[in-house]
Amino acid sequence: MLQQRTIKTLTRSVGVGLHSGQRVELTLRPAAPDTGIVFRRVDLPEPVDIPVSAEAVVDTRMASTIGVGGAKVHTVEHLMSACAGLGLDNLYVDITAEEVPILDGSSASFVFLLQSAGVELQNAPRRFIRVKRAVEVRGGEGRDLKWARLAPYHGYKLHFEIAFAHPAVDSTEQSADFDLGSGNYARDIARARTFGFTKDVEMLRANGLALGGGLDNAIVMDDYKVLNSDGLRYDAEFARHKILDAMGDLYLIGHPLLAAYSAFRSGHALNNQLLRALLAQEDAWEFVSFEREREAPQGFARPVAAW
Repeated sequence: MLQQRTIKTLTRSVGVGLHSGQRVELTLRPAAPDTGIVFRRVDLPEPVDIPVSAEAVVDTRMASTIGVGGAKVHTVEHLMSACAGLGLDNLYVDITAEEVPILDGSSASFVFLLQSAGVELQNAPRRFIRVKRAVEVRGGEGRDLKWARLAPYHGYKLHFEIAFAHPAVDSTEQSADFDLGSGNYARDIARARTFGFTKDVEMLRANGLALGGGLDNAIVMDDYKVLNSDGLRYDAEFARHKILDAMGDLYLIGHPLLAAYSAFRSGHALNNQLLRALLAQEDAWEFVSFEREREAPQGFARPVAAW
């Protein structure tokens, strides 16, 4: 049986929010089978639980934000991506502010925290959402066209193509691919950092965003080049970070996907629209579990390797 997973012991981290600039403490705790991933705002007078789901996404400007009532948690996608990459099904995320810490701008620190806590198999079958027919969403027209698609696939693979018309970005690979069954998430995807442009910073900060951003937690570019002294971690770091984000956005559906995801210039909003479009078409998907490991997609039963 392909079993659900949680962590063995709790683990903690402290950082600042990318957009809020607020100091935040994060505690990751084991959770029972079928709990799912639940964010808990422990800083509120009465703690509020926010279970992840496609419907829980309440804002997609510059990040994925989930909420219940008036309680929200911003920028959940990097932690969610780490959970997807490690195959974690059940987790409590206690948080002391409204935004997940950005740490180094990738999901590598979250992978380290979770792997340090240890992964524990649970006596319950993993429930996958298997895509049975293709679902696609689109936005914009002409040069502004963007789209995202989920198609049937016995496994989970992603393809992302970018188009930024910037010298530093154009000099790198414009697309990236990752297959969870044959690839290594920690090595191939987790270290890819978020990125931004100096020309946008003033506008973002005027709108209360990017207050915690800097060279230590993002790739920063002027009109011509990357400003980080250490350069890029991958040649396709920009495209790989888009895959990192997509894995986090898509894992907000609450279950691992069996599908092929492909996208052109997609972002948090379109990724969430894709999930909602899939769920709205009940003949396009189904729940499946695997009683025999040999029936599962290649590589899904093996422990996740460290980098």
